[in-house]
Amino acid sequence: MEMQRQPAAYGAFPLQSQPNAPAPVIWMPAPPAIPKCPPGLEYLSQLDHVSIQEQIELMEMISGFETCNRYEIKNSMGQMVYFAAEENDDFTLNCYGPLRSFTIKLFDSASQPVMQLSRDFQCSCCCCPCACGLQELEVQAPLGTVIGYVKQKWHPCLPKFVIQNEAREDVLRMAGPCVPCRCFEDVHFEVKALDGKSTVGTISKQWTGLAREAATDASIFGIQFPLDLDIKMKAIVIGASILLDFMFFERSGNTNRRNQRTGLHGIPGGHRNVHGIHRGRRR
Repeated sequence: MEMQRQPAAYGAFPLQSQPNAPAPVIWMPAPPAIPKCPPGLEYLSQLDHVSIQEQIELMEMISGFETCNRYEIKNSMGQMVYFAAEENDDFTLNCYGPLRSFTIKLFDSASQPVMQLSRDFQCSCCCCPCACGLQELEVQAPLGTVIGYVKQKWHPCLPKFVIQNEAREDVLRMAGPCVPCRCFEDVHFEVKALDGKSTVGTISKQWTGLAREAATDASIFGIQFPLDLDIKMKAIVIGASILLDFMFFERSGNTNRRNQRTGLHGIPGGHRNVHGIHRGRRR
């Protein structure tokens, strides 16, 4: 019997028949179609909690060279809801690090792309983000149809964002603490209504222990939002968590290679802050 062809290096999708897989992937059962809901986002109608786990790339740990990010999006029962894969080239990955432009597609159990996240390159070379270097994420569902944006708002030391609909109208706010000041603990970003008073949801970057944090920058996020929150807003909040990962928790390949030579690793707060408020990642 012919072995199944392996996925491409970029934008790869995890298959249940993947060789040496530790366990078969269990997918969340597909819910019925919902009127006016972007196809593939029906799953979100049944969820009030989502876990996003970045896959650990062994070759990246060994070589120190940046590889495309991949994420598993799961429900509270541990069932896979989506698989997210970055599409990028080696030059962009290793020359621009966490600041790089990217396109990330989310796939369902049928290997069909249901959502796309994209960010343009924005240079931020000063100690705090300037107006021209503020980050923006575009969310499409299905591909080719924009459903909203995550836009960074200027602040000298705190991460602040607005979540917008397809018409670029502000719908929700998102804010977090000074990330370098939250070492060795979970980092919580609150999603709030526009009045800033009522909390709608929470994105939590989970502290995974000193050993794992030192060896890899593969992040784990937990997301909570109301069950009756608009499905498109849920999708955009999921996209926001991946943007946060790139901005505040991604070390760049050069740092990994330097750590290999010196014996040092990515202890939180130990890297140059290219965004002014994050602790960095692969360099």
